[in-house]
Amino acid sequence: MKHKNIVATIYLKNGEAVKSPSDLSSAGDLKELTKLYNDSGIDKILIYDLSTDDEEHEKNIHTVKDIFRTVEIPIYAGGNINRLEDIKKFIYAGCKQVVLNGAKSVSMSLAEEGAKRFGKDRMIVSVKNIDFLFKHKDELDEYFHEMIVLDPSMMDGVENITNLPYVVQYDNYDKDTLVDVLKRENVRGICGAFINDTRTDIMKLKTEFAASGIRMDNFAPALKWSDFKLNSDGMVPVVVQDYRTDEVLMVAYMNEEAFNTTISSGKMTYYSRSRKALWMKGETSGHIQYVKSLTADCDFDTILAKVSQIGVACHTGAPSCFFNEIVKKEYAEKNPLQVFEDVYSIIADRKIHPKEGSYTNYLFDKGIDKILKKVGEEATEIVIAAKNPEPEEIIYEISDFLYHAMVLMVEKGVTWEDVTQELAQR
Repeated sequence: MKHKNIVATIYLKNGEAVKSPSDLSSAGDLKELTKLYNDSGIDKILIYDLSTDDEEHEKNIHTVKDIFRTVEIPIYAGGNINRLEDIKKFIYAGCKQVVLNGAKSVSMSLAEEGAKRFGKDRMIVSVKNIDFLFKHKDELDEYFHEMIVLDPSMMDGVENITNLPYVVQYDNYDKDTLVDVLKRENVRGICGAFINDTRTDIMKLKTEFAASGIRMDNFAPALKWSDFKLNSDGMVPVVVQDYRTDEVLMVAYMNEEAFNTTISSGKMTYYSRSRKALWMKGETSGHIQYVKSLTADCDFDTILAKVSQIGVACHTGAPSCFFNEIVKKEYAEKNPLQVFEDVYSIIADRKIHPKEGSYTNYLFDKGIDKILKKVGEEATEIVIAAKNPEPEEIIYEISDFLYHAMVLMVEKGVTWEDVTQELAQR
């Protein structure tokens, strides 16, 4: 049996998140919302574009692209799709799949075009009544990968017409009902208002479903607590790193209860030796650490946790607990990303605080055309250098190109994080 998916829904109006198609009040900060969904155990994000004209449609597609760059979980989107170009724009914005509206007369012809152009695995249809399925039952498997069933009362009728898998929308939580629903062979997952609610503990939800025999994509540890070598207090130290940057954030301790709670909740939970009590990081401060991975060392007596840190890790307000320098020997930084970040920071600082005689400031003063000209020239120099059998020249020219590319990045407000996120999704 495949994993069942928990799907969060975002409704976009004028590039911002709103509560629903019938309630256009704000659903909160979109960046914070997508980060929470990305970290809290949500498997996919479904985005509905509620635009009513082409200008707003373009704005929402741009927002979808921004969302794609900030999350690691799959996104799929639909809304205001009237031509193949709209399908293409959503796919190019980063959507794994595009949702067509079964209530629109053009949807089947668009599905046929989209399936032929991009593959049927990209096509999903949302259905609110059974008419669309009756009318096109012979074509569904040919042009669609999956469905979204918006009315749970349709499920029996849907399954009598097609074996196409589907996600079903339930706006209220009822455990027994949802367990029965998720046990249906054709049900791929659930979505609905209670899932969108930021107060819903998604990992707890998954744990409850898993305990009822539903296969969920949650943490299933490869090691048991009994596999660890404990210290004299019966605990294991945990070194905590930021999963994006590898910065060491803090060190804490786990006992068996903390370990099991961390696994089941997806949030870093420790044992406080001073308070002699369990504590979930961020429970009172809001500075939660969402688990990305837990790894044991070679002796099984230490855990390395990679986390998504909300806010700061240190109780002093510092991003990391490690800031009290003891000794330091100067060295040349060789970590590629750190070097890029350091050079980028210097360039960005030059733009804000110009320095007389600075070549970087000369480029900024001359403007975008000069910067683009230099980027083009340096790219050409790389091509010429590549004809030289010795590597030194091409190393020099690539370095020149990257410097000028970073000047362009600063000028256009693009960061290395933006670039690496885009590369990671390819």
